[in-house]
Amino acid sequence: MASKDVHVVAAGDRWAVVADGGHGRETFRTQKEAIAAGWEQARQRQVDLLIHGRDGHVRERNRFGTEPADASG
Repeated sequence: MASKDVHVVAAGDRWAVVADGGHGRETFRTQKEAIAAGWEQARQRQVDLLIHGRDGHVRERNRFGTEPADASG
């Protein structure tokens, strides 16, 4: 995991928000709760939020404060 990004990952029967290269970890009862917390952390820090499924694969990525190089505006 990239140290600047925020990840929502399965943690046993709970869900965790992992940031700072895995050193910061907060757990939640549901994935929905974890996503809400991760969304806020990523938005405040202007980094990506990666939401993983139970299988560990990234199923969704949200970008905060970054634009693709080819973005027009």
